[in-house]
Amino acid sequence: MNKIQQALQNRILILDGAMGTMLQRYKFSEEDFRGERFKDFHKSVQGNNDLLSITQPQAIADIHSKYFAAGADIVETNTFSSTTIAMADYDMQDLVYELNYESAKIAKKVADGFSSKEPNKPRFVAGAMGPTNKTASMSPDVNDPGFRAISFEELRVAYKQQAEALIDGGVDILLVETIFDTLNAKAALFAIDEIKEERNIDIPIMISGTITDASGRTLSGQTAEAFLISITHIPLLSVGFNCALGAKQLTPHLEVIANRTNLAVSAYPNAGLPNAFGEYDESPQQMASQVKEYLDKQLVNIIGGCCGTTPEHIKAIAEIASQYKPRSVFNSENAAV
Repeated sequence: MNKIQQALQNRILILDGAMGTMLQRYKFSEEDFRGERFKDFHKSVQGNNDLLSITQPQAIADIHSKYFAAGADIVETNTFSSTTIAMADYDMQDLVYELNYESAKIAKKVADGFSSKEPNKPRFVAGAMGPTNKTASMSPDVNDPGFRAISFEELRVAYKQQAEALIDGGVDILLVETIFDTLNAKAALFAIDEIKEERNIDIPIMISGTITDASGRTLSGQTAEAFLISITHIPLLSVGFNCALGAKQLTPHLEVIANRTNLAVSAYPNAGLPNAFGEYDESPQQMASQVKEYLDKQLVNIIGGCCGTTPEHIKAIAEIASQYKPRSVFNSENAAV
């Protein structure tokens, strides 16, 4: 914790870019996803990117290396969907501990390699904990508004299993990300808090919500300020937003939280908005020029990229961020809500 906080005092930290965007470059086939171990598995597994930490670990390590080489201080583990809830789509719930543990080990080994070469710039690993594919606050059935596909307790159990495996694998930070339903995030935070108490550890926690549309709200209906209030009941390293929007569209929502918290603020937007084919066209230079507004306004402490971003995007962002001093954090200048 102290090492990360010290780094945040010294500079703006750079988070990595998209894992999925990079994996698309490999054009992995069904056979590549299966590897030898799952060659006779009864369901199609193509598209289960988290499984590649087991079947194609070198590709995952190479992607982490490219992001660190581009200037990233923090990389996320390849575990966005590594909960029993999300893995149920592939009948791979039994693999959850292994997926998280192996993903953490891969990322940590790469991070340690870069840290040993540049001791003055330690590299960190954030254990990625995605939102799952179910929501505790809303009904998926328009004809039955009171129905819930998942309970708080089911989420707590799933998140606890994921977080324990990530910690066992060596992550430095836990990142609860792409939050569209704050109740899901609260289940994750509750689970992490349990682990911290049981193990007597103090692992830093990053929280990153997602503003889903032009209304400026999360999918469960909260404004940026309401989201901030809802999740700052436990100690956090940072709060911020990722995904759904490009850097330009995210600016006003970052302004809201940056002016209302003494926590570090993170942002990792998409490379613009998707085109008609669902692809992201924003160049590294275009994205970096928009991120410059965050830096001019002193809105962020941690900056990276989400969908559509690559090591080229992260390199451009890192270069421009290196010219700025970090936003003041962990003091009374930015009064908490």
